Amino acid sequence: MLTDLRAYLDAFVAAADEDSFSAAARRLGLTPAAVSKSVAQLEARLGVRLFQRSTRRLALTTDGERLYAQVRLPWSEIGDALTDLRQGAGKPAGTLKVALAHTVGREYFVPLLGEFVRRYPDVVPDLHFDNHQVDLVAEGFDVAIGGGIELTDALIARELARLRIVLVAAPAYLKAHRAPAHPQDLARHRGLLRRSLATGRLMPWALKNGQGEELVASVRPAMVLDDPEAMARAAATGIGIALLPLPHALPLLESGALVRVLREWYAETGPLSIYYTSRKLMPAKVRVFVDYIVKEFQASGQAARFRQK
Repeated sequence: MLTDLRAYLDAFVAAADEDSFSAAARRLGLTPAAVSKSVAQLEARLGVRLFQRSTRRLALTTDGERLYAQVRLPWSEIGDALTDLRQGAGKPAGTLKVALAHTVGREYFVPLLGEFVRRYPDVVPDLHFDNHQVDLVAEGFDVAIGGGIELTDALIARELARLRIVLVAAPAYLKAHRAPAHPQDLARHRGLLRRSLATGRLMPWALKNGQGEELVASVRPAMVLDDPEAMARAAATGIGIALLPLPHALPLLESGALVRVLREWYAETGPLSIYYTSRKLMPAKVRVFVDYIVKEFQASGQAARFRQK
């Protein structure tokens, strides 16, 4: 009976995590029919419907959301404990679900993971690339790498780097338009503005310099985007000046597709951090991954690149 209940809950949690019986089946090494059957048997045992099913999507019901919120984290901890027992007490093992922003993850963290996989062959990083701010507990992530995630009692953040936001433009744009000598000159330039995913509002160009001066610059809007990678690519075409986080600007600055504008002026944002849940018993796979990323990000020189002036 306990074995059946474990199979039912495994299927339920995986289906809720993935919003799909098929994806849950791939994760569990089962068929979609087997996952669907396990969920149906759990619903029958509880006497409630946990999912709304249609040909296009799978969605939790109110009862399903309540059960998922109550069991997701403890069930994950139980699974981690059982994995540790099977693999050897404290040995890092199992699937590690990691959330990363597209550019930051692809450019700066994926290249670090080859050695991690060789060092910990029983840990399987499951990387999810998305620019939205994830909810680690609700969405079932072990780790997230990014910035701006609201800290609660359930989360811990370890800082990886302080981020600068810099003004950039394509050489062709600056050839056609006289480069600004002071932030006040930006008012006569075309700018690529960023819309906040969290608030939907345009983000102001709040600039500062090393002498302690601060101001909010004005610019003539040429385009509005909500993705910094897209902003970087648009700026490289010569549309206008953009205010970009260094992680997104660096590849194009190093290739020469973009150049710095008003180099002594910049903006700041919250730090780039690695986030994980504040469990009483941190799974070994999470502990070794967090320690590895913090150490290797510094050793690789990436943290220093993000702080460059």
